[in-house]
Amino acid sequence: MSHLKCRDIDNMSGEAREARLIELREELLQLRAKQALGGSASNLGAYKATRRSIARLLTKMNGNEE
Repeated sequence: MSHLKCRDIDNMSGEAREARLIELREELLQLRAKQALGGSASNLGAYKATRRSIARLLTKMNGNEE
């Protein structure tokens, strides 16, 4: 899965953001499981990018509520 940039998030609707957040959280869960089972170091970049994408989404979602 591709990771999100701020301009991509700005163009999304609220429902699309929520759906993408669920997808990213599932991807993060899978990456954590791989890492716990002795995954390779190459997955660390994907792990970090996924966490950052989730943080970007949550920041934009919380900013729109105020």
